[in-house]
Amino acid sequence: MTITWLPRTGFDEQHDMFRQTVRTFCEREVAPHNEQWAADGQVSREVWLKAGETGLLCMAVPEEYGGVGVEDFRYNAIVNEELIRVGASGPGFSVHTDINLPYFLEYTTDVQKKTYLPKMVTGECITAIAMSEPGTGSDLSGIQTRAVRDGDEYVVNGSKIFISNGQMADVVITVVRTGEDPHKGLSLLLIDADTPGFQRGRNLDKMGMKAQDTSELFFDDCRVPAENLLGEEGAGFAYLVGNLPQERLSIATSAVAAAEAAFEETHAYITTRTAFNRAIGSFQNSRFVMAELRTEIELARTFIDRCLDEHAAGALSIEHAAMAKWWTTEMQLKVIDRCLQLHGGYGFMTEYPISRAYVDSRAQTIYGGTTEIMKEIVGRSMGL
Repeated sequence: MTITWLPRTGFDEQHDMFRQTVRTFCEREVAPHNEQWAADGQVSREVWLKAGETGLLCMAVPEEYGGVGVEDFRYNAIVNEELIRVGASGPGFSVHTDINLPYFLEYTTDVQKKTYLPKMVTGECITAIAMSEPGTGSDLSGIQTRAVRDGDEYVVNGSKIFISNGQMADVVITVVRTGEDPHKGLSLLLIDADTPGFQRGRNLDKMGMKAQDTSELFFDDCRVPAENLLGEEGAGFAYLVGNLPQERLSIATSAVAAAEAAFEETHAYITTRTAFNRAIGSFQNSRFVMAELRTEIELARTFIDRCLDEHAAGALSIEHAAMAKWWTTEMQLKVIDRCLQLHGGYGFMTEYPISRAYVDSRAQTIYGGTTEIMKEIVGRSMGL
């Protein structure tokens, strides 16, 4: 039996055609390689180039820089959802397109746009953003990596950790301290991977998302041309805060898609797996669990679709993005955990999709701002 979900809102025929293109790409170019990429600790350069060729990267880039100029985040959401559908945790397309691209579109000079945007569209230039440090996570005011102006250059010293796309990135948006003020002292620098003094550390060994390269980065008297400053000096914190709602919406769309995929896989499993000469799904407990999970997924999907509409209209608030991020990711963990339970012992076996989904999902409530930080944002928005 196929699950009939509540019809989506805000998606038209063009979105549906794009979804079919993405689905075909994921089934042909991603799904067959997931296991190998997990063993390698990163995806291939080839899949980035193929994604660029198919038009799945940086859709909002204007035509003059090689893009298609489509500033509709629903297309980004489709890419995220279809990658999740095939169990892909490796391709860092969302980091590149959803999180990093806005900085290049909004704060770069014409020269910087011509240098980076065309190759970001084709997948020739992979991007990362470096915020977290060994002693600083969600609290950006604690950033210690320092950039000191020396003539026409900045001299950068410090380190970063947990950087997605870190091993593969050709350019890194790096949050640096250029002043003493906790917030107004932060700036953003574009640091090319071949810059002397820049060094990648190890590809971090994570409990899940094995195919996604996540790295330490080190800066040792790294001399960066002053022209690589992104926007204005001292405006880095404001830039980061301004782009966080889209990042959190991106994570939320993936969370709902992951919960839905786990639910559908579990539904198929419990209708064929038997115990005591009955399908597991025929027991009252199984029916009640699945009824509860489906309801929560439907509720989450409805809210996320509304947030996508708001974002398309330029009206998604910081607090609603925070609500979406914390609630959907916590819902994702709950759904996958209970789906794994319905698999019994087989759920603990790594060859089963639900097992991989379980470990891959755990980071969702942490990166992009922890659940606790999201609740703090929502609470403060009410004057509390």
